[in-house]
Order: sequence, then structure tokens, then C-alpha cells
Amino acid sequence: MTIPLLALTAALTTACSSPDVRFASPAVAPSAKVSSLYGKLEVVEVTLPTYAASENIFVQGADGAITELGPLWADDPARAMTLQLARDFAAITGAIAAPDPWPFRSFPDAKVDVRLEEMLATEDGTFRISGQFFVAPEEGGRDRSGQFGISVPLPEDASISQIAAARSAATTQLAEQIARRGLR
Repeated sequence: MTIPLLALTAALTTACSSPDVRFASPAVAPSAKVSSLYGKLEVVEVTLPTYAASENIFVQGADGAITELGPLWADDPARAMTLQLARDFAAITGAIAAPDPWPFRSFPDAKVDVRLEEMLATEDGTFRISGQFFVAPEEGGRDRSGQFGISVPLPEDASISQIAAARSAATTQLAEQIARRGLR
């Protein structure tokens, strides 16, 4: 009698569950061009706050509460942002840029480390990222660091696709800021 009951439970669970809905952040081509002191850049995996490190997409309400929206990011957010930063640094500076671990035989000229303390949409109509960045040259040069706070406007009643596009735009703005403040 337990096997039919288990089979019925499994069938009901399968019928009631829906497939995960996932959203990718579309690529945004950086428009800035900044010369870099470094020809080869290694981008350390971006660190995120606990809520943002999950696949869930979050929004912060007027009362400050951070809640899940339901749909998921298409890729691990730390991995996706790291790859985008590497791609954007290459486009902005002309340097060879790659995520950690460094895939080439020669060593990178500098490492870029980004640590976010905030990454979310807000009910007041923005997508925000904030945190710190660190640039550590392998030889010579001086270490650099800085703080950032980037807000990308969202339309009223923004869709998840618009939130994903805003995350991509915020990441590109971050790459441009780091290039200007830490790579030249």
C-alpha cells in the first residue's frame, strides 16, 4: 500500500511543479575607451552578498525588506558578472582580460577583485550595485582600491527582463569606473 501512495505523491508533486523560469542579462557593449597600464588583467570571481549569490532575483521594498521575485538568473550571478567584467575590461582597455583562474601560460600584469555589498532592484525604480574594487599589480605599480555605488533607472513596474538588462548596464558602468580609477 505504501508504494502506490508514494507513486501518487510523486505524480502529484510533478504535476504541481512548474519549470524554473530563468533570465539572462543581455550583453551591453561598453562605449568608453580607457588606456590601461596593464596589458593582461585577471578578474577574480566577484563576491556577492548572501542573498545575491543565489540564483534568485531580489527586490528591496520601501520598508527595506529584501524579497525574492520568483524567477531565477540564467547563470550563477558571481560567474556571470565576473565573465562580463573580463569581457568589458577587454573592450574598454584593449587588454587581454580573463577570469580567474588565469588560462594563459604567461602571468597577468594585474588582478582585479570586486566585492559587492549590494545587488538588487528597488521599488523606487532603480537597480543598484555597490561595494569595493581592488587592483593589485603583479610587479611594480601601485595597488589601487575604491568604493562604488551605481544606480541604473528602471521603468515603473519593471519586468524581469528589464531588471536583467539593468544588471548588465550596471556591470558595464562598474567596468568603466574601475578602468578610469584603477587601471590607468
